[in-house]
Amino acid sequence: MEESDNESSDKCFTIVLVLVIVLVLDPPSRTNKAVEDKDEHDEEHCIRAVGASAMNFTFAHPYFLWLLVLVPVLAWLKGKRGRQPAFLYSSVQLVKGIIGITRSNAGSILPKLRWLALALFICALAQPRFIHSESTVSASGVDIVVALDLSGSMASEDEGFVLNGKQGTRFTIAKDVLKKFVAKRTSDRLGLVVFATQAFVAVPPTLDHDFLLQNLERMELGVINGNQTAIGSALSTAMNRLRELKSKSKIVILMTDGQNNAGKVPPLTAAEAAEALGIKVYTIGVGTRGVARMAVGSNPFTGEKIYQQVPVDVDEDTLIAIAKKTGGKYYRADSSETLNKIYADIDRLEKTEAEVKKFTHYSELFPWAVLPGMFLLLLETILAHTIWRKLP
Repeated sequence: MEESDNESSDKCFTIVLVLVIVLVLDPPSRTNKAVEDKDEHDEEHCIRAVGASAMNFTFAHPYFLWLLVLVPVLAWLKGKRGRQPAFLYSSVQLVKGIIGITRSNAGSILPKLRWLALALFICALAQPRFIHSESTVSASGVDIVVALDLSGSMASEDEGFVLNGKQGTRFTIAKDVLKKFVAKRTSDRLGLVVFATQAFVAVPPTLDHDFLLQNLERMELGVINGNQTAIGSALSTAMNRLRELKSKSKIVILMTDGQNNAGKVPPLTAAEAAEALGIKVYTIGVGTRGVARMAVGSNPFTGEKIYQQVPVDVDEDTLIAIAKKTGGKYYRADSSETLNKIYADIDRLEKTEAEVKKFTHYSELFPWAVLPGMFLLLLETILAHTIWRKLP
């Protein structure tokens, strides 16, 4: 027996509404793992790195959109068949007096509301969403703390220290090269210790490299007492930040242009402790050999800097001994080019494999299709039972 139009329409809506209710009550996770690949680092850390800020619009189940093709087809078929009459008359002569009455638009508007609601429910089933390019990186391997000398002698302007075609100080060149090094070590935990007469932790080991770079940018000569150099204290402070961390490789990069003349910890004693803890130390002696010029003031009339020649006093023997005892390497940086090559060499030596897991985050938009659809369906029901009510 053939089903009535209302029964078939109600069945269609029942199926779609059940699917929509399931989607609303049990929405999919907004964070789905998208990619898992290998990189050149391996560490047991976790960082959320936001990628491209742009959002892409997509559908989770686009194949449901094919059902939209059936909506106009079903509407056309239903209209072709026509509606069942409310009353059956044995002769048209009985209703001859009301033949000229104008028909109400309700018969065309109400079905349109229902078909439009059905189309919106189908769009909701396709699950529209925005994709945010956000990822989480997990790796396991290298922890690095850089100990940077902020003593007054780092203001010396060695002949080979040039930045963007202009003469730079040892400190400005060291800071610039360090920024480039941080940019290369995307999956490593990096920390920063600054030292002169005392040693301080500027940034503990972290995967938030933006935070590290912001603090590095803030560092200037004179922010701490720069009259002396405490190499042993710097090494022990950096070592203490690495001691409790669980990682495959622990590295300290110690960069200085002077000799140890402050602090309570002898450099070689700190090196022995680093050896016992399995921490490798790369030491860098900064400055040319002989003498270098250093600005000591400026001409009050012309504003030009006044320079004097100061001896370069790098304790290479101690730096070599520290590196040798801990399994690291000593470098002498007498120019910008040399310092860049040193960090490139350290970057090459301290590579490990990493497992990188990327996750994509979604903003679900299906409620924006469900709610208007529910409103239209409710409106159609209210109108059909009030001002546009029809005879049974």
